[in-house]
Amino acid sequence: MHIDLSGKNALVTASTAGIGLAIATGLAQAGANVVINGRHPDTVQKVVEQLRKQLHGANVEGAAADLSTAAGARALTAAVPGVDILVNNAGIFGLRPFFEIDDAEWERYFQTNVMSGVRMARHYMRGMIERGWGRVVFISSESGLNIPVDMVQYGFTKTAQLSIARGLAKVAAGSGVTVNSVLPGPTLSDGFKDMVREQAEREGKSYEQIGDEFVRAHRSSSIIQRIASTEEVANMVVYTCSAQASATTGASLRVDGGVVDTI
Repeated sequence: MHIDLSGKNALVTASTAGIGLAIATGLAQAGANVVINGRHPDTVQKVVEQLRKQLHGANVEGAAADLSTAAGARALTAAVPGVDILVNNAGIFGLRPFFEIDDAEWERYFQTNVMSGVRMARHYMRGMIERGWGRVVFISSESGLNIPVDMVQYGFTKTAQLSIARGLAKVAAGSGVTVNSVLPGPTLSDGFKDMVREQAEREGKSYEQIGDEFVRAHRSSSIIQRIASTEEVANMVVYTCSAQASATTGASLRVDGGVVDTI
């Protein structure tokens, strides 16, 4: 299968590192014109230059904006008026006992993980429908199905994304625009590395070793019994954004290594 996204304009939110960067790289490799987004202009520009060099002249641009606020969303849509492919990857996560999560923290997770994607879709989907082609992908998580007891505030937002994506797929019915969710499981992202950095240094282990141990200890239902790479998640997203995936919409596509124990 040859995926060709030449001529398509793509925006990947929160794409300066981790899963977002892997997705942006994969889309650019498939020929799409890609907009990198992050909160800090210097970081965004650094990644843009890195990808242009790595991919030998790929059409990559940058747009810095903090999507945890409505003002940040307006700034991004003003800088990037229209796209054919939208990947809503912006999100935060962190371990926190339920009784220590105050109202402000709930609101922060809701604004960053849920409303960022709502605002992006509300702006960009109208043009996609008018043009008769488009792809919207929400990066959810297996935690939206298996709510983690130590990250209830995170799991709730990932479940919300599934509902929103399904509803938006119906909004776009018959238009040539598809809306899907992709659900990674434990993934060797920069965020995961930051979370276990002290442990890796203390125990003298690689991030891969720590990741595999985490999966076996805390996601024992995993069938692959290891942590996934960001590229493995990106592969599913790139396919979902392709013409070949035109009959897939309203779906929750798992890249969780079989963690969710269901058929």
